[in-house]
Amino acid sequence: MTSKELLYVEDALGHEKYFQTQCSETLGRLQDSELRGLVQKLSEDHRQIFSSFYGLL
Repeated sequence: MTSKELLYVEDALGHEKYFQTQCSETLGRLQDSELRGLVQKLSEDHRQIFSSFYGLL
């Protein structure tokens, strides 16, 4: 993996971690069960994407 590719993966990891954090914070403020389900799904999707990128390392 080139240094440029590694930087891309590190950047992508940071973005996915940020999205997970935002989803967690949003879940704490939501009361609507349908929205909570959607945000939980988004959080899980970003967790899986993070794992995929991490696996590249």
